[in-house]
Amino acid sequence: MALKYRFNLKDIRLQDFKVYLLALFKGVLPKKKIRNLKDLENYIQKKSAWVSQVTLYGYLKTRMGTKYVLHFDDEKLLGSINTAKWNIYSVALQDMTLYSISYLNLTKNYQEINQALYIYNSILDKEKLNDMPPDLIVKAKKEFQLRFDNLDWKKYCTDLPFNKSALALYEWAPIADELKTLDRKIVLNSMILKWDNVREEFKKLINF
Repeated sequence: MALKYRFNLKDIRLQDFKVYLLALFKGVLPKKKIRNLKDLENYIQKKSAWVSQVTLYGYLKTRMGTKYVLHFDDEKLLGSINTAKWNIYSVALQDMTLYSISYLNLTKNYQEINQALYIYNSILDKEKLNDMPPDLIVKAKKEFQLRFDNLDWKKYCTDLPFNKSALALYEWAPIADELKTLDRKIVLNSMILKWDNVREEFKKLINF
C-alpha cells in the first residue's frame, strides 16, 4: 500500500526547477529553419527534451500542496523523478524522430528513412555524457528498432504520432496511483497539446 506523502517545494531540488524554467524559456525563443539532417537532429533533441521537461515538472508542480501525493521519502522521490525524466524523454525522442521522418516521407517523398535510426541512436549516444542510464539507452534503442521495423511511414505522422510519449508521462510520473487515475485525461492532453504546438512549428521550419 502506498504511503501518504505531502509533496512540498523542499522535495524538489533547485536544479530541477531551473531545468523546468529553462525549458519554458527555450520554448519562446526565435526558431531557425531546419535545412539539413544536423539541424533536424538538433531540433528533435531540443523539442523532445522541452516537451518532456515541461510536462513532467509542470505536472509535479501542479500537484504540490495536495495532501495525498507521492509515496517516497526524499531520496527515493528524487530518484523517481530522475528515472521518470529519462524514460519519458526516451519515448518522446522516438515519437518526434518517427514523426519527422514520416512527415518528410509523406509530404516531400523523402526516402532516406534509415536516417531515423541514425538520428535516434546519435542523440542517445550523446546523452551518455548527461548521465542517461546505460541500460535505458540499450532498452530504448531496441524499442525504437522494433517501432521502426513495423512503421507505416505514409500514415504515422497523421495517426496519433505522439500517443506513446503521452502514455509514458502518465506511466512514469511519480504520483500516487489514486491521484494519477483522476488526472489521466488532463495529463495525456497536456502533452498532446504541447506536441501539437511543436508539429505546427515543425511544418513552418522544415526546409529540406
